[in-house]
Amino acid sequence: MPHDKTTASAADSSYHDHRRLKAGAAGWILLAGLGVSYVISGDFAGWNIGLAEGGWGGLLIAFVLMGLMYTCMVFGLAEMSSSLPTAGAGYGFARRALGPLGGFATGVAVLIEYAVAPAAIATFIGGYIEALGLFGITNSWPVYLVTYAVFVGIHLYGVGEALRLMFGITVVAVFALVVTVIALVPHFDVSNLFDIVPNDAVGASAFLPMGYAGAMAALVYGIWFFLAIEGVPLAAEETTDPKRDMPRGIIVGMAILLVTGALMLVLVPGAAGSEAMSSSDNPLPESIRAVAGSGSVMASIVNYAGLAGLIASFFSIIYAYSRQLFALSRAGYLPRWLSLTGERRTPWVALIVPGTIGFVLAAVTGDGGLLINIAVFGATVSYVLLNLSHIVLRFREPDLPRAYRTPGGVVTTGIALVLAVVAVVATFLVDVLAASITAGVFLLFLAYFWFYSRHHLVANAPEEEFAMLDDADTTLQ
Repeated sequence: MPHDKTTASAADSSYHDHRRLKAGAAGWILLAGLGVSYVISGDFAGWNIGLAEGGWGGLLIAFVLMGLMYTCMVFGLAEMSSSLPTAGAGYGFARRALGPLGGFATGVAVLIEYAVAPAAIATFIGGYIEALGLFGITNSWPVYLVTYAVFVGIHLYGVGEALRLMFGITVVAVFALVVTVIALVPHFDVSNLFDIVPNDAVGASAFLPMGYAGAMAALVYGIWFFLAIEGVPLAAEETTDPKRDMPRGIIVGMAILLVTGALMLVLVPGAAGSEAMSSSDNPLPESIRAVAGSGSVMASIVNYAGLAGLIASFFSIIYAYSRQLFALSRAGYLPRWLSLTGERRTPWVALIVPGTIGFVLAAVTGDGGLLINIAVFGATVSYVLLNLSHIVLRFREPDLPRAYRTPGGVVTTGIALVLAVVAVVATFLVDVLAASITAGVFLLFLAYFWFYSRHHLVANAPEEEFAMLDDADTTLQ
């Protein structure tokens, strides 16, 4: 097992008494719902910005490649989550495979993704609310403040209640997607997909109006169709039977997202035109109004129900960032006070701190596209490390008990690894400044680990115990 010169000490029982989550709160159906909930906002807004980057053809290529990457990675995550079921999820997997530094790097990359993604979604919620024309409300900071306050508050109340509410909201959101399909199918025209005028870039055509570079840049928005599905294993410590439920839940969730994403990619620009949809804050209801008139009842239904889709992802990613921060803090990688839980076994500090940061980012920038690029940078870095972790564990620990095994083994996660590296590069093509600043923040976290937290780890945190058990097994062999 790889080692850094770390120092870990055991914490007494009272330490973990104040850092416990509620077990048995979710089965595989709720987990599948959680997976869809994490991501479903990507069907309602954000992906369409990829039309402006690469045209419909570029975004189609991005959807196919990123869909393949996520599918392969999900199979790997299904295996690792059935073998190492802890709240640390990706960080825990990488900690076992790559050592403390690799685990921390993965956890921080995931944390950047999950802290920033809700901020992007908040701006899209504002766009949908503004489109409804309610009381003159605009897409601005009061909307973001209320959104954060309400849904962080529900999570503070209790995990079981939050997961069930998330599931209900997700059902409403899926209903909105069904209504969108019914409304747009009669108006679909292939020519609408290719109505963006090609520029003079290398490889530019009606299919790739921004050329090859545009298709590469569109990868960032292809990711938005699936971003955060990897958060399902974060619920491991609150799941009834993680060895059985985790693989089933995350794979079913991914299958649903492939179908819904493909339908939106084809029908929304296919009915209303790629050019018109490329800059919309609320593409689904806007596409229906474009073909059925401004007074369309279906458009209003989708506008209201579409808010449910955005809220579902916002709500569920709050859950994800709190569990990732909780796990890193509980093990001593980040300040330990961040992992405190209350009487209802919810990590209240880990809910409030990233929520405050996300609100400030949304209020200051108001730019969903910029925030998407920041979130995707963190996500893609974590994907490189997660897929590498699966490959390392397969070779180094072939006898590790695995309730589920990835079809294709390391070939499957090897494909995901290569595509994840390509996706990291793509984030710099879209916005080199945002990606560079985010990379700088990531390096600052690594410096904090190297100079401080690696000397203050908690030996009996679950992820560290997994590592020590592995060390003991290796020593005995």
